[in-house]
Amino acid sequence: MKSSILTALLICHTVTASAETLFVTLEKDNALAVVDPLTGKLLSTVPVGQRPRGIAISPDGKTLYVATSDDDTIQVIDSETLKITSKLPSGEDPETFALSPDGTALFVSNEDDSMVTAIDLKKGEVSKTVQVGVEPEGITVSPDDRWLVSATEATNMLHWIDRKTLEVVDNTLVDPRPRALSFTADNQQLWVSSEMAGTTMVLDANTRQIIKTIKFEIPGITTDLIQPVGVIIDQQRQKAYVALGPANRVAMINAQTLEVEKYFLVGERVWNLAFSPDQKRLYTTNGASNDISIIDLDKQQVTKSIAVGRYPWGVAVKP
Repeated sequence: MKSSILTALLICHTVTASAETLFVTLEKDNALAVVDPLTGKLLSTVPVGQRPRGIAISPDGKTLYVATSDDDTIQVIDSETLKITSKLPSGEDPETFALSPDGTALFVSNEDDSMVTAIDLKKGEVSKTVQVGVEPEGITVSPDDRWLVSATEATNMLHWIDRKTLEVVDNTLVDPRPRALSFTADNQQLWVSSEMAGTTMVLDANTRQIIKTIKFEIPGITTDLIQPVGVIIDQQRQKAYVALGPANRVAMINAQTLEVEKYFLVGERVWNLAFSPDQKRLYTTNGASNDISIIDLDKQQVTKSIAVGRYPWGVAVKP
């Protein structure tokens, strides 16, 4: 009997240890939803600041960063206790931001000021501000920490910022209203979604020029509803996924041929995407239906929908 109890406890511990947790910002609830994606349960809802949108987790998984736009700050949250430990000086109306690969710096898009604010996380203070185009939103850092790239929605441009000097060294004109940016893991490509044109552009990160513009066509869906936002690519650069906003679809793209292979029907007004740690599942935030969708990438089908609260926007995954 004792042996069987011990075995059961060990199994339980193993399951718990290998589980993952989702953190979802709820823009209209001023809260953070905590979700167990394996059981499909909403574990808790934690109050944060006003109008939370962008969210990221530190490389060690211990710290969450949440942009509370109407508070003009980035909140720093302990991922275990879910207590706010500090606040970072982010500039006005932070919405999206990017963490450096080593987790020592954070870069915030300040839409109203046409500026990117660089924050030294060790000191908890602004290290530099960088002037960019009008209405910066999408922002990312390359995995090799060579580039910081800011997309400006009104200028329709990408600004390539040298990470060492934090100076703009090049600009690339892209389709109207660029929204989200994502580098491939090998640093060779940058993928950019265009909400207004209904496209996603793939750029060569070395030449900083567009390789291909991918268009989306969904039977029964008018082109005005196809508004690409979140975009991510798997580690092996085999597949890329793009959230198509009010089209209520996620496009799966062959990242080698750059051709669309499939569309997944998810919740309403899909915003952002995140992989599970093993990249076998894809999580989507669906703003207008107040839920998240889980896509099993091996089976290539949506397996769950989990109600989380009002207007889910950003998502971060803790292993």
